[in-house]
Amino acid sequence: MALLLGASILLPVLQLVPLPPALWTALPGRDVFDGLREAGVAVPWRPLAMVPGGAVNALLSMIVPLSVFVLFGMVAPGERRWMLNLCLVLILASMVLALVQFSGGGFANPLINDTPGQVSGNFANRNHLALFLAFGCLLAPFWAFGGSRITAIRGVSGLGLLILLILLILATGSRAGLGLGGMALAIGLGLVRGNLIRFSRRLPRWGLSVALLGFFVIVGIAVAVSLKADRAVAINRLLDIDFGGDMRSRSLPTVLSMIDSYFPAGTGFGSFDPLFRMHEPASLLKLTYFNHAHNDYLEIALNAGIAGILLLIAAFGWWTIASIRVWRVSHFAEARMGCLGSAVLFLVFAASAFDYPARTPMIMAITVVAAMWLAWGATDARRLSLPQ
Repeated sequence: MALLLGASILLPVLQLVPLPPALWTALPGRDVFDGLREAGVAVPWRPLAMVPGGAVNALLSMIVPLSVFVLFGMVAPGERRWMLNLCLVLILASMVLALVQFSGGGFANPLINDTPGQVSGNFANRNHLALFLAFGCLLAPFWAFGGSRITAIRGVSGLGLLILLILLILATGSRAGLGLGGMALAIGLGLVRGNLIRFSRRLPRWGLSVALLGFFVIVGIAVAVSLKADRAVAINRLLDIDFGGDMRSRSLPTVLSMIDSYFPAGTGFGSFDPLFRMHEPASLLKLTYFNHAHNDYLEIALNAGIAGILLLIAAFGWWTIASIRVWRVSHFAEARMGCLGSAVLFLVFAASAFDYPARTPMIMAITVVAAMWLAWGATDARRLSLPQ
């Protein structure tokens, strides 16, 4: 994991190294600067990044994951579970802001993104908030039922929190959030199924079945009430989806064409917006601008070329190997935090296929924490898999 983080920091640094004119003008797509020669202007040394300011901004944004990695790397093994509580507190704080927006309130605060009529919490994008709430759907069951001791108060609180999270995901209007929340809930409950079964032995034979049935009935009633009150915006948007009018699908041919034009060197991090405007056809022009490709895999391929693709492959490879190790021994309590980290990263990977969640500081921080859970869990899994 440390190597992946280091490589992620090194890549924008290398993109900012000035290159001699003969070299950078030979890179794919740099013919846009040919006008300098025609105007008789001396061609200067330039970095690979076509928008150096954007690459500097991308490099500085890596302060967040690096700080989280250093600070949480000093956490003692016995205190690692407290990181789960801290993540839940962050999710709850964002949820409170979303509830205020849901009730019609607003914020006169430059540090809080407040789009009128949209429930996005402290994010600028409702899909990002929906993913953040989906993290809660994954963490809440583990918080409530993942410990060695399960109390009735914690169990009821966890289930109540899940219902509230589900309703807020519906209120965000994020169609992707519906799928992410459903996957998170299924994985979260599946991860603690062993504890739930053991807890059910303290109840009457029918106790667990009735409790689970009651939970899903309450969720169903709450969703029905939200639909009746026209507050389940996500479902309404899902029913009204228009693939032909969606900017993601309309811009896809242009983005793919840009990747082909600048491959294998890439355009440099932070360059999508100005370069998309250069390549944007008249049919895509509108009053608002298209700030990202809304598919982080394609945008990384565009910005970082072959180097970014190789880094992505390495990250997926590490996640796959570490996840296999922890899920093989998921019946051990020591490995479950690793499974939790694996699931959080899976949600981020899934959301990145239609958005850019890992570019936001809070999700970036949660992603690093999840990767650390997975790395620690993989280390514990090696020990647990040895003959006792």
